[in-house]
Amino acid sequence: MGISFVSNIILARLLTPDDYGCVGMLMIFITVANTFIDGGFGSALIQKKQPTQEDYSTIFYWNLALSFILYAILFFTSPLIAGFYNLAMLSPVLRVQGLVLILNSLNIIQLNRLRKQLKFKKISIVSLTSATISVGVTIYLAYNGWGVWALVAQQLLMSFFNTVLFWIVAGWMPSFIFSYQSFKELFSFGGFILLSNLLNTLGNNIQGILIGKFFSSHTMGLYSQARKLEEVASTSLSNVVDQVSFPVLAEVKNDKTRLINVLRKLITSIAFFSFPIMLLLIAIAKPVIVLLYSSKWIECVPYFQILCVAGIAISLQNINYYAVAAIGKSKDLFNWTLIKRIVCFALIIIGFLIYDIWGLLGGMVIGSYVMYIINAILVSNRIGYKLSKQIRDLIPILIVALLSYVLASVSMFFNLSSLTAILVTSFTFMVSYLLLSCIFLKDKVKDLKEMLSSLKFNKS
Repeated sequence: MGISFVSNIILARLLTPDDYGCVGMLMIFITVANTFIDGGFGSALIQKKQPTQEDYSTIFYWNLALSFILYAILFFTSPLIAGFYNLAMLSPVLRVQGLVLILNSLNIIQLNRLRKQLKFKKISIVSLTSATISVGVTIYLAYNGWGVWALVAQQLLMSFFNTVLFWIVAGWMPSFIFSYQSFKELFSFGGFILLSNLLNTLGNNIQGILIGKFFSSHTMGLYSQARKLEEVASTSLSNVVDQVSFPVLAEVKNDKTRLINVLRKLITSIAFFSFPIMLLLIAIAKPVIVLLYSSKWIECVPYFQILCVAGIAISLQNINYYAVAAIGKSKDLFNWTLIKRIVCFALIIIGFLIYDIWGLLGGMVIGSYVMYIINAILVSNRIGYKLSKQIRDLIPILIVALLSYVLASVSMFFNLSSLTAILVTSFTFMVSYLLLSCIFLKDKVKDLKEMLSSLKFNKS
């Protein structure tokens, strides 16, 4: 997270919104293809108690074959995609960028084996090494005028080094076997996860397609940068927790009382950190963007603030989603994902038609809360952690964060420099939040301390 954040600051000063816009327009095609390649089998292998070498090998060859097919499709349809956006340069960019599909397919099994074994130390070493090398090269390329190709190189290098290092660290090799029976068994669970993930991927990127089609690459770049910065807060922390929580929840899925207790602590812990971070970022959005990215990015401030409002709900979506996946209810996830994505899509389209890009973003915000509520209802019905109880657990945290926001926002009325405004507002916010938490969130602070004190890092 830190490497990505710092590198994004440097690259934003070296590149333009148009460079980011070109990559942002194509991201949905790469993301959808990657979702197809994983196919839900990664989740199926983690959810299964004791996957065999036959299971792993079968899915490895399936992923690899599918990656070549999908890359070929993107390669030959790239002129049509470029024509859709009326930007000819997108065709060669997509043809090169699409190579990440093949690279990613080679490391999916190794990564999921490590996740299954809870060997997150090894995963972190690989991720940090790959990120450091790829970022260093990308900054060098951007400095020397490579423009959008520097961003493409970053993705390729990251995937390449991840693949090489995961093969070394995981210590697993596929056997020369493909079992139809194994494939069928895993697909019975993974197939619905695939469909759910596809719907989620399309839903998360539909606004990018609309902005890329009906607005300029400059506008797309502003949106992409705003979203990238917002995701550092809303999804980075929750994604880290999700990687650990899914296999853990799958292990305790047969003990309902323990499952509810673990899930409740995970949700309130995410909220305890995510809620104040999102509100603080809304308060200091303008000075942060000017200080980090320079004044040429100031137009993305309102985009960023709106996305941060959505980020409050987004931070809690996945933990509820994966809790249901952990108990094997993949069909329920697909059915409800279809419903919530239709609703969210309708909200985005209606907002776009009525209020242009601001309506689109507003529809996205409302949709993010709809998705959270539906995921929480599924948890309520299938696991027993009632929606009303979850809301009651979260409201005190939100109120304390809002009070801290009000107190900290006072400093924004003074004519302070960007750095001074960030420091004063952040300090006021953090002190207020900590003091109010010690007074009004004693039980949450106690739960958090217990969780932190019980952490034992896997040294394997």
